[in-house]
Amino acid sequence: MIDEILAYNRKFVAEKAYEPFVTDKYPAMKLAVVSCMDTRLSVLLQEALGLRNGDAKIIKNAGGLVPTPWDSAMRSLLVAVYELGVQEIMIVAHSQCGACHMCFAHFKEEMLRRGIPEETLTRLQAEGIDLDAWLEGFHDTEASVRKTVAAVREHPLMPADVTVRGFIIDSVTGALEEISTFAREENS
Repeated sequence: MIDEILAYNRKFVAEKAYEPFVTDKYPAMKLAVVSCMDTRLSVLLQEALGLRNGDAKIIKNAGGLVPTPWDSAMRSLLVAVYELGVQEIMIVAHSQCGACHMCFAHFKEEMLRRGIPEETLTRLQAEGIDLDAWLEGFHDTEASVRKTVAAVREHPLMPADVTVRGFIIDSVTGALEEISTFAREENS
């Protein structure tokens, strides 16, 4: 599969098919979007939001989460704010997310089946890596959005003048539902 992609890429570059996508590193809309890596959102997310290449910084991970204050999603948001001029952040979860109900017990079975030794898992946990927490998903999408919005908004390095709002996008239609958060309503 990767060799087919490489062949396509050579043709893409040779035909200068990249030209419509040329932009710079600064998001034209001063917007960052944190969303899930779900394949249904690969094109749907940008289309449903009316975003073109270069309009926004798109940060994707499993579940569209910012699970800890010092993870890569939060780091990317801070870089987007301080280095790239982002002024607004959208947290966009989606319907029927695979991270909903995700848990380490399932991953553990799959890891063992795929050849990861039990000793490796035991050693990692002995070294202080809480695999249960690290691979835990969420069970309520709205609550997850509220928690992620709060984590971003309340981060000690996030400026108070950055707008942070949360949404759930329908994985089929692209319809957005804003999830109310108390902090935003108090500031409105």
